Amino acid sequence: MANAKFNLNLPSNEPVRSYAPGTPERKDIKAKLKELKNRHIEIPIIIGGKEIKTGNLGKCILPHNHGTVVGTYHKAGEKEVQMAIESSLKARRQWAEMDWQDRASIFLRAADILAGPWRSLLNAATMLCQSKNVIQAEGDAACELIDFLRFNAFYAMKIYEQQPPISTAGAWNRLEYRPLEGFIFAASPFNFTSIAGNLPSAPAMMGNVALWKPASNAAYSAYYVMKLFQEAGVPDGVINFIPGDGNQIGPIIMNSPDLAGIHFTGSTATFQNMWQTVGNNIKNYKSYPRIVGETGGKDFVFVHKDSRVEEFGTAMIRGAFEYQGQKCSAASRAYIPRSLWADLKDFILEEMKTVKMGDVEDFGNFINAVIDEPAFSKITKYIESIKDSNETEIMCGGNYDSSKGYFIEPTIAVTANPHSRTMEEEVFGPVLTVYVYEDDKFEETLHLCDETSPYGLTGAIFSRNREAIALAEKILVNAAGNFYINDKPTGAIVGQQPFGGSRASGTNDKAGSFLNMIRWVNPRTIKETFVPPTDYRYPFMAKE
Repeated sequence: MANAKFNLNLPSNEPVRSYAPGTPERKDIKAKLKELKNRHIEIPIIIGGKEIKTGNLGKCILPHNHGTVVGTYHKAGEKEVQMAIESSLKARRQWAEMDWQDRASIFLRAADILAGPWRSLLNAATMLCQSKNVIQAEGDAACELIDFLRFNAFYAMKIYEQQPPISTAGAWNRLEYRPLEGFIFAASPFNFTSIAGNLPSAPAMMGNVALWKPASNAAYSAYYVMKLFQEAGVPDGVINFIPGDGNQIGPIIMNSPDLAGIHFTGSTATFQNMWQTVGNNIKNYKSYPRIVGETGGKDFVFVHKDSRVEEFGTAMIRGAFEYQGQKCSAASRAYIPRSLWADLKDFILEEMKTVKMGDVEDFGNFINAVIDEPAFSKITKYIESIKDSNETEIMCGGNYDSSKGYFIEPTIAVTANPHSRTMEEEVFGPVLTVYVYEDDKFEETLHLCDETSPYGLTGAIFSRNREAIALAEKILVNAAGNFYINDKPTGAIVGQQPFGGSRASGTNDKAGSFLNMIRWVNPRTIKETFVPPTDYRYPFMAKE
């Protein structure tokens, strides 16, 4: 029955597989890596379900072996963007009028397909073209994207359930949750396949249509996500896939009067530019666009003197160097009490000797390559600025080589200046800067941490002293939208730690939560009176 209702229980998070030697998933992923690496694919634009090839091509290369090309993708231009807008608006009415259960069923099916037969495909694609090791790809392309789809369906149900009480005799009050009027522009980053899949699908689940522009250096894995959506039954035109150059695609979309919302993850500068463009165009839009974005971070690990070196030392290494620090949540600055500094330095130097770097197909490697040449150039310039500084020095790492792949050694620097460049600016790479503070200046340094960065995404406090933890929570209340106690500042799990930050880090609409899904609806209040009055006069007007 079209109007039949079903209930969803709160989902369980998709289990992360280990890929340990001898496991079936290890065998599967190695076979899939070999298959994809030896196969060249041509990635079309997909508009209204039709594949379009412009001949204006970009390459899909392996960051850890940039001489290997595994695909080419066609770039959308003005003509294709206009086609995508028209296709979305054409598909909008039928999709919006579909029962929410039917929309949710499509994306729940996508989750199950990904959890089963497509798991190794999405993981291998992410490993190859985003240079992620297997456990980083598993947590991202498989588990987190599955969780986004399942939890978003659950929160959608909870939104539709929210209705005013029927407490007035003779009337019925209800809320209708309409999708936004127009289309959503979903612009996704290179570093998380799960985010790339979530940005267009979360609004779509609420009845919206989306134009999806993936990051050019992640078009390979994004294409497979798009094919997953098609396999699951997303109707033609509901999500249109338009890879290409942002400086050509963006202005056309941003100038459309039918722009209803932006779902964005990427750089702070790009997001601020988009917001400014919306402001400048505000009189031209049919409605006020919803703007939802998650941008940069300058994430911290703050250590109290009453802490265990092995615990926060491990958190620093994992938090700063997993996926080469190419996470908006990556630990980028650390505040260490002087009494623990010597022991921490010894611990980290010994641990870093064991860290291996290289190809993703070698499962012994912890570090792989950064995404592309522009990223390599930007990050290495920061490293060179450290080498040239008279107030900051490199403790370990600092070397790099792009002859075969874009490899940068995990680098830890120590600074005497808490406002040095790499303490304040987002590096977005495997560079961690440490500031050593005096033990008796714990509170003062907490304020310093809070005031140093314009960002407010993630941060961590390490201590076994509850008073110190409570003080840190209070002083750093606005410094991190995701705050961790005795844990690294990365690895948020959908449904457990909804992710997002404020300040210059974004709108803090918490991806994978009720807070994000509610942004994609435009409620309508409906009051139905069963027996309307027939006399305008009120009792107080009667004569005495």
